[in-house]
Amino acid sequence: MRALPVGDDALLIDVASGQDAEALHAELVRRRAEGLLSVREIVPAARTVLLDGLSDPGRLAAELTAADVPPAPARARDAVEIPVRYDGPDLAEVAAHWGVSPREAARIHAATEFRVAFCGFAPGFGYLTGLPSRYDVPRRATPRTAVPAGSVALAGPYTGVYPRSSPGGWQLIGTTDTVLWDHTRVPAALLAPGTRVRFVPEGRVGAV
Repeated sequence: MRALPVGDDALLIDVASGQDAEALHAELVRRRAEGLLSVREIVPAARTVLLDGLSDPGRLAAELTAADVPPAPARARDAVEIPVRYDGPDLAEVAAHWGVSPREAARIHAATEFRVAFCGFAPGFGYLTGLPSRYDVPRRATPRTAVPAGSVALAGPYTGVYPRSSPGGWQLIGTTDTVLWDHTRVPAALLAPGTRVRFVPEGRVGAV
């Protein structure tokens, strides 16, 4: 673990893996909730956690780098269920990469409980982990200029749902009508770091 200063009152904590980043984020959120940490923002990413608005960054940096961080606890709240039609144009390619049929690929994905590791890219977009590393898939060699909103996609170790139409190079395996970002809702984002997520199949697998 490395603690890098960012300006006068922020730290960027660099860790070894995504799991370590999730665990550190959960521990820092716990400390803030219990009044043990005064910080304005805690922002997790793939292998870093940014802390902004610290009164004594140096002291906290020394404390964090000298301590063991416990594993991230499971969230008590129920998992968010996202209905999905496994009808994406890249489902067959992903299934072939996994060495299974498209129906089996959909079953594997739907049987997995995911966790939001961090958010970014677009408002409402969560990077979901949970699939074993043998199911990692590469991004497309040529990104699409427009991916439809509601596309359920895979890239590397992550699953994500495009909250709005945008360019993208992830492998598209399904679609959902679930609204990931709604500025009239509180909170606007359906997903937040640490949220548990399950995909619930609807309709026939491969029905495009």
